[in-house]
Amino acid sequence: MAGTIQAVFKIGEKCTGCTACARNCPVFAINGERGKRHVINALRCVACGVCGRICPAGAVADGAGNVMSPVKRSLWMKPRIHENVCSACGICVQDCSSRALRISLPKERGDILVYAELSGPDKCTGCGICEKHCPLGAVVMTPPSNAAADPARGLTQ
Repeated sequence: MAGTIQAVFKIGEKCTGCTACARNCPVFAINGERGKRHVINALRCVACGVCGRICPAGAVADGAGNVMSPVKRSLWMKPRIHENVCSACGICVQDCSSRALRISLPKERGDILVYAELSGPDKCTGCGICEKHCPLGAVVMTPPSNAAADPARGLTQ
């Protein structure tokens, strides 16, 4: 039907109402009562996939109808920030609902060169909103094996 919006992800009948998806959704697009099937608000969903990665029941399907499997947090994508590109505008910090990012402290007294940094990797949901909203392209989502700090290239985790 023309003009309708389809949810990119859908929560199926296997949903146990554990609330894991709703608690971890970075844009608060999932609603439901504990013990009952949850629903994704298509108008709010940003298709980050956090709901599918966190669901212990395997109740979330992607836009193609493929049921997603739970993924360990240690394997989720993480933001890598190009320190030499970042202007410390704070957009990524402000838009991070999990509060995993912050603006760095100066490295030495009088230093004005600050940048965004991943201060809470354990809090990061790997949604990629920081990367999508960065006006300079200073934030890049990377697999955990590539997310380690690389000072030689001006990258910070």
